[in-house]
Amino acid sequence: MAIMITGATGQLGNLIIANLLVKVPATEIIAGVRHWGMSSTLKALKDQGGEIRCMDYDNPETFQKALSDVNKLLLISSSHPDDTVRLTQHTSVIHAAKNAGVEQILYTSFAFPRKGLKGSSSVHRLTEQVIFDSRMKYTILRNGLYIDFVNVLGLHEAIQSGVLTTPSGDWQFNAVTRSDLARAIANVLAEKGHEQRIYELAAPQTWNFADLAEVLTEFAGKTVIHSENVSVQHWIYPFLSSIDTGSTSKDLEQLTGQPITSLKESIAPFLN
Repeated sequence: MAIMITGATGQLGNLIIANLLVKVPATEIIAGVRHWGMSSTLKALKDQGGEIRCMDYDNPETFQKALSDVNKLLLISSSHPDDTVRLTQHTSVIHAAKNAGVEQILYTSFAFPRKGLKGSSSVHRLTEQVIFDSRMKYTILRNGLYIDFVNVLGLHEAIQSGVLTTPSGDWQFNAVTRSDLARAIANVLAEKGHEQRIYELAAPQTWNFADLAEVLTEFAGKTVIHSENVSVQHWIYPFLSSIDTGSTSKDLEQLTGQPITSLKESIAPFLN
């Protein structure tokens, strides 16, 4: 069995490989990279007998050699800023995988896609359709909103001032950590029985800005309150409004076999 992870130098790819190394022999793991930067995880993979292959989404000539003898392919979605380019990249990889005889393709999509919307949600839905049309065995891993978005909310300022100020509205968040996603995805890659499945890898319950203020209070050792102000503007809020941040799922906890990381633990790295 040969398992290939594309985008292996990215944060999620690195974490998935690190988790996979304790579940399957390194000799069954192939890291697909665009550049030959060697993280500690990739070095460990190579030292233990795993492979590192060039897999450049913008260079289809690399696909045939990279996909040789691969049984399972995890296609981590492209980070290119142009959605048209992203879809072209994804489509090229999917077609190449089918032609190379890859048995199963897994794709990191986005949780709870909304129909009829443009942007990232549309790119992921269209990529999923390309996978369905390929008639390959598939597993769709719809990743929830990364908890990283809290890093632009002014957490340090909120602790200093004692006030977390946000736009008004019924904000609910199903955000998750990359670490939890990586554990779940590594389990799916290492196990059998996940073919023709779609998983919504979001939190099983939501939190809101009032909950966030309570957690900041614990970190600050003093009261931090949540205040709404219609004049607050930031690009993050229109983005959050464009996606489904309120739906929940038990898939992530079921696939990891443990509770997801708490809100307090999740935001701790952004307060250091």
